[in-house]
Amino acid sequence: MKCYDCTQEVREGTVAIGVCSGCGLFTCQDHSDVVAVPVARLNGLGTSHRRAPARTVVCRTCRAAGTAH
Repeated sequence: MKCYDCTQEVREGTVAIGVCSGCGLFTCQDHSDVVAVPVARLNGLGTSHRRAPARTVVCRTCRAAGTAH
C-alpha cells in the first residue's frame, strides 16, 4: 500500500508502514508517529495500569488534531 499523504503530495514510490489508529489511512514513516498508549483494565472496583504502555501508529494530521489515543 502507499501512503495517503505522499499520494496527495504527488510523491511516488512511498510505501506505507502502518495504518493510522485515528483515521484509518495508510501512512509512511515521514507522515506518522508511534505514540505510547497506557493500558488499563478493570480490577475490582477500580482500574489497574500496566507498567509498559502499548504503542500505536498515528498520522501527523490526527496527532495535530488531538485524536491520538
